[in-house]
Amino acid sequence: MEGGKINNRLVVNCQLPIVKISLIFLFSFNTFSLLAQRASSTQLIQWAAEADTLMNREEYNKATNLYTKILDATGLKERGDYNALYKRAICYYYTDGKHDLALADIDKFIKQFPQMPQAHILRALIYRIKDDVPKQLEDLDIAINYQPGNPGLLKWRAGLQLDVKEYNKAKKDAEAAILFQDDPEAEAYLAFAYYNLNRPDSALTAINKAIDLDYTYMPAYIYAGSFCLQEEEYELALKYLNLGLRVEPGNATVLFYKGVALVELEKLDEGCRCLNKSFYSGYDEADGYLKEYCYSSGEN
Repeated sequence: MEGGKINNRLVVNCQLPIVKISLIFLFSFNTFSLLAQRASSTQLIQWAAEADTLMNREEYNKATNLYTKILDATGLKERGDYNALYKRAICYYYTDGKHDLALADIDKFIKQFPQMPQAHILRALIYRIKDDVPKQLEDLDIAINYQPGNPGLLKWRAGLQLDVKEYNKAKKDAEAAILFQDDPEAEAYLAFAYYNLNRPDSALTAINKAIDLDYTYMPAYIYAGSFCLQEEEYELALKYLNLGLRVEPGNATVLFYKGVALVELEKLDEGCRCLNKSFYSGYDEADGYLKEYCYSSGEN
């Protein structure tokens, strides 16, 4: 913000989707039948069954200990041994402070099984925790090559493409995701892409579709308000923002944008009230507008 004005082309950060993908059932072969052919097979089978149960119960530390026992006993000498390595990587992924260990396990696994898309998805998830966008994109490219119709992966990659300002690529991924499964998040990603490609009308069309799909999807109102403010369409911005406040009356971001729109329309009293509510709800960006337009006029 400079002098209280919004000076970014895109003022709302794009939120990455929560990708819900099964990471467990990776191999088509049966781990227990393979272990049954090994020395000490009874013990290995028992450990594997107990570890899987513990992992399903989200007792990841206990499961990790058993998968480690299996790995120590088998030494990764046969293909079936890598199932325990993969599952240990999952447990590490879900354990705070163990993400480097998860990465080491999944790297070793991928060297042996480079064509397993779920392994690349897991590694991309680890890189997401590490905020490594280029590495995420590398693994997502591979996973999508094997699962081109997976809308969750396409949306995830679209969000990353927006982060690195590859707007045409983001638009293509969002459109592909919509073909397989339309939802408000995909439409919002498409709107971001359109807006940054200097197509504000198309951006609002996509936002309207997102609202039609789910009127409770709050990001749509925030994005619409942001786009309209950038285009100096303050009355239109207020229409979207007021709809958003019906869904979530105390949303600090919506209150901020509404305050900005009102200030720009020279409705200072009402605008400053919104900005104050936004600021005291934790939206620090409201401070610039408050200092320039409200405090000096005696509004607090």
